[in-house]
Amino acid sequence: MRRGHDQFTAFVRHEAPDGIVSSTTDSTGRTVPPDVVEGAESGLRVGIAAVFVEGIRRRDPGAIVNAVVALGATYLPAILERQCTVEFRPWQRIYVQTAMVTHAVGMLGPYDDVWWWDHLTHVHSATLLGGLIHVISRRLDVDPRPRVLVGVATMGVLWELVEYVAHAASRQVGLEPVLVSYGKMDTALDLVFNIVGAVLVLAFGDTLLGNLIRHGDE
Repeated sequence: MRRGHDQFTAFVRHEAPDGIVSSTTDSTGRTVPPDVVEGAESGLRVGIAAVFVEGIRRRDPGAIVNAVVALGATYLPAILERQCTVEFRPWQRIYVQTAMVTHAVGMLGPYDDVWWWDHLTHVHSATLLGGLIHVISRRLDVDPRPRVLVGVATMGVLWELVEYVAHAASRQVGLEPVLVSYGKMDTALDLVFNIVGAVLVLAFGDTLLGNLIRHGDE
């Protein structure tokens, strides 16, 4: 579609007795003010909101719908933290939200005008899906490798089918498509870059997602 403990810093949140986060520290003891992380997350959401507004101005349903979906997806880490025994590191939350921003912004033109934009977003989204499958597999004590590859490849094919059907149906009834299919070559490249994302997860998943893999009582 167009339109070790780990080598990365390990952040730990410190809460006051009343439950308010007072600071966030990394593995070296440096304090990261919570408002810095919250400000970054808010800035990314503002970017998506700007895409929504621009979509309205252009009367572009694709940009509008995708911005709404992307904005909702930025809250998934917080929802998972409340519902599951996990806590995302700040960079992990921002990584998820950045994927939503690049996709939403792409609907305003970069998917058509910037040759590498589509490849970037497919790798990015594939690492999110692959990372989820990897974490679930590790927490269930099963081998994530075949599951990540098969899961990402299968969902990639299903997405391309949805994209094609949505595009064809919109054209059939004379509406601007929310999803756009660009032909066989584009579809093939999408699937290739999905696999690139899956391979990255297999290479670095245990290192970068260790905080999500460990069970709550470990």
